[in-house]
Amino acid sequence: MSSPTADWERVGDRFYRKIKLYDAVFDQDLELENYIISGAPYGGAIALYRDESKLHTYRGTQAAKSTIDVYSCSGKLIRRINWDKGSIRGLGWSEDENLVIVNEDGAVRCYFDLQGDFSQFSLGHGAEQHKVESCRFWPSGFVALLSNNQLVVVYNYHEARPKLLALPPSGTVHSWTIIPPTYTLSRGVEVLLAFEQTIYVVDVSEAEDRVLPNGPFKYISVSPNGRFVTLYTEDGMVWVITSDFQNKIGEHESKAKTPPKDVQWCGNDAVILAWEDEVLLMGPNGAILSGVDETEDIFKPGSTSPASILLDAIDQLEKKSPKADDNIRLIRSDLPDAVTACVRAAGQEFSTHWQKQLLRAASFGKSVLDLYSSDDFVDMCEVLRILNAIRDYRIGLPMSYDQYRRLTSEKLIQRLVSRHEYLFAIKLSEGLESPMDTIYVHWAVQKVRNSSDDEEEICQTIVTKLHNHPGISFERIARAAYDEGRAHLATQLLNHETRAGKQVPLLLSMEEDEIALDKALESGDTDLVFFVLLHLRKKLPLASFFRLLTARPVATALVESSARLQDSELLKDLYYQDDRRLDGANLLFSEALKQTTSQTKNDKVKLAAKLLSDGKDPASTFFQKSCTEAQALIRVQAGLDQDFEADYSGLSLNETLLRLINTGHIKRATKIQSDFKIPEKTWWWLRLRGLVASRKFDELEELSRQRKSPIGWEPFFNEVLSAGNQRLAAVYVPKCTSLTAQERSDMWMKCGMTGKAGEELVKIKDVNALEELRGKVSGAQAADIDRMIASLGPRR
Repeated sequence: MSSPTADWERVGDRFYRKIKLYDAVFDQDLELENYIISGAPYGGAIALYRDESKLHTYRGTQAAKSTIDVYSCSGKLIRRINWDKGSIRGLGWSEDENLVIVNEDGAVRCYFDLQGDFSQFSLGHGAEQHKVESCRFWPSGFVALLSNNQLVVVYNYHEARPKLLALPPSGTVHSWTIIPPTYTLSRGVEVLLAFEQTIYVVDVSEAEDRVLPNGPFKYISVSPNGRFVTLYTEDGMVWVITSDFQNKIGEHESKAKTPPKDVQWCGNDAVILAWEDEVLLMGPNGAILSGVDETEDIFKPGSTSPASILLDAIDQLEKKSPKADDNIRLIRSDLPDAVTACVRAAGQEFSTHWQKQLLRAASFGKSVLDLYSSDDFVDMCEVLRILNAIRDYRIGLPMSYDQYRRLTSEKLIQRLVSRHEYLFAIKLSEGLESPMDTIYVHWAVQKVRNSSDDEEEICQTIVTKLHNHPGISFERIARAAYDEGRAHLATQLLNHETRAGKQVPLLLSMEEDEIALDKALESGDTDLVFFVLLHLRKKLPLASFFRLLTARPVATALVESSARLQDSELLKDLYYQDDRRLDGANLLFSEALKQTTSQTKNDKVKLAAKLLSDGKDPASTFFQKSCTEAQALIRVQAGLDQDFEADYSGLSLNETLLRLINTGHIKRATKIQSDFKIPEKTWWWLRLRGLVASRKFDELEELSRQRKSPIGWEPFFNEVLSAGNQRLAAVYVPKCTSLTAQERSDMWMKCGMTGKAGEELVKIKDVNALEELRGKVSGAQAADIDRMIASLGPRR
């Protein structure tokens, strides 16, 4: 195995190396210099689009069609997107590996999942009129430069709201770049524009001239951490300054006669200048210098670091040399740090050989230690197995250890799924104990979209594959089937969806109204049922809506309860449709009670009676009679309102009579009682309560002398006594002959007449009751009770 330092190059006091990842990545006939190329972050996909400003070799009509080709880093074609939407002015990627395309008219497409699905929006702000010149991207957004030098920024691809930045000066823009919002003090994007001899910094509020000499600047490049800026001048000078333009870090004279093709940062501590046949690496200087890398510390020629000695010890151990023990004793005090350094260095290596050597050295070192946590070692072994697998040319994700940590395992699984590497994604999820629902759903969606099998067979295949994974939603799969025009397959798949809340909305969008209603009813979720009913009420004619409810009593009951509170007209139509005349008449009658004028009340009651005019059953007959009486009462009340200038409208018959008695219109009340044939007992009750309420006790006493009460005299006693008239109440006690002596005695006591109460008890010779009564009184009253007790003689 070759030395790990074979490809190292010294630049200043640092070492850099080129790592060869893949061989023969692209077709040799592919002229990459004639393409616009954009790579996704974290070793992601590469998008190629033919540069329309350059001449190309003619390879037939098919090859002449504009396409955007998406490759893996190993050269595997992932997707080919046909493009006929005009010239492309921006090609970039989001952090989630969504391809973003901006054409010259300001239309933006965001392709997600690498499968050709996209969302689209427009930049607006005059982009269609002035055209887009170029774009600069960061992981969550981009800035577009228009031909009139206006800058349009989009901060979020999912909720795109293009905004204008401050207006920069007019003139030719020699070069420009951006500082992402993450690295600015304002937390908004800042744009660096090279005008004439200087640079302007533009944000949302202002365009500020930084007053730099030695322009114009052909290239501007910002370091990944946003702290430094590289400037390339027309005379071949390279400047490195801080992004606040306060400090100059270094400069370099390239001595090149032609400007480079590109200037970019290599990490945060070196700058690359690329020509057609040469790449120049400008190393660190001053403040740009970063910390020492573990790999460099171990493999650097002549290194005497503990980790380097530990690595040498494993070589000696393989040779069975005693020098291995000497090395361990030499670094005994630094052995824990050496083990940690070897573990970390293994993560920086792409070579599996050196990964194993470093991990073996770490394993040997920690076996000597009495106390050492192996968590980092085990974690590194698991991560390296993942990284080595995804770096394979068949996957083509050459991700570093640091990139993997920043990306997270969840997003790595998402990238594998978008490449249809389902088995790998499942194995990785199992190892990480992550949910696998999205993997299986994505597989099923692609099966629905791409399979040419019979729909029954597709459904069976998907159900068989997913039946051991409870909780997976079939709704997204069914929606994909419906979007592909496979409505029957979508319905079949939805039958396996256990959550009605996901079934029903899709069934409604598929116009499977009856199935949607049945599923909602089966769920028992009244809110969901109301949602379906409201949707159907807006969509269907009224007759069709009611026909849908005919065989579904629960749905009918819910519509009835809702309409009773909110829509009486719908309730009338429902009763009419179901031939529920009595319910309809009751509804009209209740509406009549709410009317404010006698005429409208009368009309409503007439309609209610007419609705049941053909009915012969007892309920209909009784209702018609009630309607007739109600109409008569409305007429009477109208007359009373006119005669007495009082409001009798809306009162019941009994309430009307009570008010007449209270106000002294007894003759009018008597006539109404006769006309409406009110029973005698009811009439006496009304007169009693009316006279008591109006405190007309003389009339009440006169009434009790005229004839015998059909309701008895006890109600008279109770009503009068409750009104506070004990004298008149006592008049009715002797008339209560149907009551027992004890009950009459109690009535006398309520009137405050103790003597009369005792006399009632003497009549029945109840000594015990008299003695009990004796305990309730005192003074003269007590003496009277004692004489009554004595009159009954001594007890035996």
